[in-house]
Amino acid sequence: MFDYFAPAGRYVAPYLSEISTALIACALVMFGSEINASLRKFLRAHNFVLRTVIFILINAFGYGLIIVKATPYLTRTLSQLPYGMMFSIIIMSFVAIGLWAQRNRQI
Repeated sequence: MFDYFAPAGRYVAPYLSEISTALIACALVMFGSEINASLRKFLRAHNFVLRTVIFILINAFGYGLIIVKATPYLTRTLSQLPYGMMFSIIIMSFVAIGLWAQRNRQI
């Protein structure tokens, strides 16, 4: 079955870095609300300035760092797979994130 997807995998292979960035960003969007809710609960008793600074650090630098550091790893991992399997995993990952978003009423 993967042989049928191999041509599509060869076609998207040059764009693995962009695809990896998109996958990680989509996952972070889904996890972001849970992370922010936990952060809000944890920082509820602290003053406004500290809550704001931590929020900025987590959202601007924390999520950005995750994207920058995880993208090359995911790109490298996907590039080591056969084309058909790589394409299947990419499609299934986006579908899974989409279903997850639908279930959590994100879309």
